[in-house]
Amino acid sequence: MKFITTFLIAAFFCVATCSAQLTFNLSSTGNANADAGFQQAANFWSSQFNDDITVNLNLGFQSLGGQTLGQAGQNSSLFSFSNFKTSILNDATTAADISYTSSLPAGNAFSVYINRTTESPGAAAYVDNDGGANNGLVRIANANAKALGLISGTNTSQDAEITFNSDFSWDFDQSNGVSSGLQDFVGVAVHEIGHALGFTSGVDILDAAGDGDIDGSDDVGMRFNDDAFTFVSPLDFTRHSAGSITAGADIDWTADTRSKFYSIDAGTTAGGGLVGGTDHFSLGVDFGDGNQASHWRDGSLGDQVQLGILDPTAMPAGNVNLVSDLDIQALDVIGFTPFPPLASVPEPNSILAVYLFGGMFLLQRRRDSPG
Repeated sequence: MKFITTFLIAAFFCVATCSAQLTFNLSSTGNANADAGFQQAANFWSSQFNDDITVNLNLGFQSLGGQTLGQAGQNSSLFSFSNFKTSILNDATTAADISYTSSLPAGNAFSVYINRTTESPGAAAYVDNDGGANNGLVRIANANAKALGLISGTNTSQDAEITFNSDFSWDFDQSNGVSSGLQDFVGVAVHEIGHALGFTSGVDILDAAGDGDIDGSDDVGMRFNDDAFTFVSPLDFTRHSAGSITAGADIDWTADTRSKFYSIDAGTTAGGGLVGGTDHFSLGVDFGDGNQASHWRDGSLGDQVQLGILDPTAMPAGNVNLVSDLDIQALDVIGFTPFPPLASVPEPNSILAVYLFGGMFLLQRRRDSPG
């Protein structure tokens, strides 16, 4: 299937009929232009979801080195799988929600296709279904937990911290395009907020721990223990592979180079009804494809078409970054409630030189030099 609808980031705002709206409490970056740009990004997400919650974000600039444009760190909390299921069933409003919730494993536990653990340190995958922590607990970003009613929507604690790379030159206003040689600040901010809202995968923790580096100690004793550690996220219930389906596991949670596909019906249909193929998720920095697993797969639809703004890399400077239906659906199924469909927007080929970025926010495709 060819791509999906895309959204210009700062184009939509809630109309007067909105009864509730996702809102953001933003700290200042110390740069008035950056603060205004981040408000544009926050306004975009507010226009997409009507959850009556406030997300508290701490923002800043610092030198991040290399090609990294920005990074986000989410505060999260653990909930039993049964509590998660109850809350997300109560939250379901769309057809995609119904598909996702009705396909969640029955009972109070789930099975995981996993590798590189203390139980089996090598690359070979096995089904973890022994009732350990990784089978019965879900780690949920606090902003996501607010949307599900698991945390008060008015809780004032910090939900995430987002840092932009001060080494780059930025265009802080996306409304008139992005100037040549400058990075799209609003697009990067939209990407980072997507992570703060819960577009994350615990596979990144497994991937880091695969060589004993779960805590930075390079201690083989710190490999991932599937009975003690739990980092499965709500988005991970959409992560599958041919191997996990054959093995009978509920999700694929391996760190390796095998393709992982997005599915909102327990792996029966790949792509969520929006995209084709079976190669939708990034696979991990250390043992996968070199990109964090908390992203769409880089370039899986071809060099010029990305799956969404939560792709791991940006296109070159001077380009506006876009959000796709797939980005919106992914956040919808994990607990956010979208507004009814908005007016149609231009197809990708009708917008001059606008491509998508993603990220732990690498500057651009690796074949490109900074520009």
